[in-house]
Amino acid sequence: MVMTASFPLSDQRCSIVYQFTGTEDAARANAQALCLDQTVEMAADLVARLPWADGSIVGRIDEFRPLRPGLSEARVSYPVELLGRSCAELLNVVFGISSLKAGIRVARMELSDTFLKAWSGPRFGRSGLRARLKVPDRPLLCGVLKPVGTAPRRLAELAYQGALGGLDLIKDDQGFADHPSCPFEERVSRCAEAVSRANRETGRNALYIAHVSGGPTAIRRQSRRAIEAGAGGLLLCPGLAGFDMMCELAEDARVAVPVLSHPALLGSFVIHPESGISPTVLFGQLPRLAGADVTLYPTFDGPYTVSREDCRLVAEATGEAWGPMKPIFPAAAGRITVDRMDDLGLCYGREVVFVLGSELYRRGSDMAATCREAMKIVEKIT
Repeated sequence: MVMTASFPLSDQRCSIVYQFTGTEDAARANAQALCLDQTVEMAADLVARLPWADGSIVGRIDEFRPLRPGLSEARVSYPVELLGRSCAELLNVVFGISSLKAGIRVARMELSDTFLKAWSGPRFGRSGLRARLKVPDRPLLCGVLKPVGTAPRRLAELAYQGALGGLDLIKDDQGFADHPSCPFEERVSRCAEAVSRANRETGRNALYIAHVSGGPTAIRRQSRRAIEAGAGGLLLCPGLAGFDMMCELAEDARVAVPVLSHPALLGSFVIHPESGISPTVLFGQLPRLAGADVTLYPTFDGPYTVSREDCRLVAEATGEAWGPMKPIFPAAAGRITVDRMDDLGLCYGREVVFVLGSELYRRGSDMAATCREAMKIVEKIT
């Protein structure tokens, strides 16, 4: 293979762990094809023959092993320079072309400290969010303002009741946008004021989390308007807006509030166990790298395709040592009921945010009572 060194490289590499379905021979062949597809995207014989083709940037299989009949795993490393300095560049190398093929799954990213040092990561992380809330050691409780179509005045009353009932975070539903029936600025200003009023009455530090959406220009404008109105954090759907948009919000000194990541549109990557991207990467590692302080994802035994083990691995990925990246909160969501919270506590422990949506409204207008009931359970989790 010709080594022209046209792409200046150090000896630093990052590894991505992939899983391949099929026979061991087929999996090995697919892993070798992936090394080419994800870098030069041309056949190996051409790379060897063309004098301008730089074979040194081709992915390298550093480890290959069968996991069980029909499933194998390969650790493929890439030059750190090839992965770039944006989520778009990183994801293109990790899975850009290979995402079009069945039977390939990104299982885990093993990014070097050299690579991670170039990223800002979460501004607050677990410890920073706890400091803002003045909640040092228990799980956090988040409530969702629902449903879409509700008028701003009514949403503000719900936010007020939730904060009175003990919620730490009161967030917009991800379906809220700048709708004519519920304009962004009115919704955000009313809800932020309502949570602030409840905090004055309770002495607590609940945060209202405003959903920002649309194109980059709209998201930037909404983010700054939300902060001016008193919002305590922002909710972004990186599957819709892009992980690099999340990076921008997390780094913007004019915003400087906790950022929550919502999994809207990302589900198709994870629901098939033999293809796509694992929950560990998509809900754990990527949001953390992009600067989220909290990552929401569906928890086990609900209506979504995710296992208890998946959830454990996501939570582990949000808190493990990972270069300079601060640990962030996993947020268990997806039709959680109060009577399930004891079991969820056994899986997650204290370093988690429990997200209650529809459950908050089962008692009609007495939302605060449901919040207080949930908080009693949360306070017992160790």
